[in-house]
Order: sequence, then structure tokens, then C-alpha cells
Amino acid sequence: MSETIYIETSILGYLTARATNNLILAANMKVTQDWWDSRRSSFALYTSEIVWDEAAKGDREIAAQRLSLLQPLMILDMTESAITLAQKFLQQSNLPLKASNDALHMAIATVYGLNYLLTWNCKHMANAQIQIKLSKISSEFGYNLPIICTPYQSIEYEVMGE
Repeated sequence: MSETIYIETSILGYLTARATNNLILAANMKVTQDWWDSRRSSFALYTSEIVWDEAAKGDREIAAQRLSLLQPLMILDMTESAITLAQKFLQQSNLPLKASNDALHMAIATVYGLNYLLTWNCKHMANAQIQIKLSKISSEFGYNLPIICTPYQSIEYEVMGE
């Protein structure tokens, strides 16, 4: 059985972003595309209605590209348990209220028992200090927080000299 992974909106953003001269963004775009091309087939891919809603916003042409990428992914329903856990994440951690969708992404992936959540949101999600708090909260409610990581953390690259 494949490991499971929740694809969060920022991944779609990097997959459909316009070319940039910003080296960090360009590198993140390349890593994301490499992950999508070489690693996604190793996982059962999941997403949620929240990702669909967020992906549909903005430039119409690019939004259509993002929505097309979502087509083959399995959609997880928002449950009362996920909403309750997201509220606990916001109340008991240092997540700001404006991160309510981020809390929902993490709560949905947690309630459904997924192995990973893939994101480029390092402020509220792929953040070790926040994850420690969210892991404790999840555990108190009988859940295991998925490993929340960036594509870079989930792909193998040869390092020069190795």
C-alpha cells in the first residue's frame, strides 16, 4: 500500500508559477516540478475542497492549470472532527487567526491519518516549532500529526562531492 500525502495549495502555485529571476523561487519551482515528475507516483495523493477553492482564485488561466492538476487527486471531506481539531490548533498554538485555512489543511490530513502533508508554507505549516505544538494537540485528541514537509525534504538529490 502506498504512503499517503496531502497536497496543499502552495504546491500547485509553484507548479504553475510564471518564470522568475528570483533564484530562491526559481529553485523552489524546479524542486516542486522534479518532485511532481519523479515522486508523486510513490504516494496516494489527497487534497480537500479548501485546496480546490484556493486554487480557483487569481489569474483565470493559471487557476485553470492548478485545477487541472487537482483532477486526479482524491478529495477528503471536511468533517466535524477536522473542524474541531483546526479550532484547537488555532486556540492552543501560536497560529494566528489568519492561518485558519492552514489549520484546516493540517487538521484534515491529521484526522484522515495521512502520512505526509506537502507544502511550501514554512511560516505556518512546515515549521518545526509550530509542528511540535500541533503534534501535542493532535496526540491529546488521539491523532498523529502527519509529517509536514516541503518537496525539497521529500526528494533525493545528488550532492556535489558525494
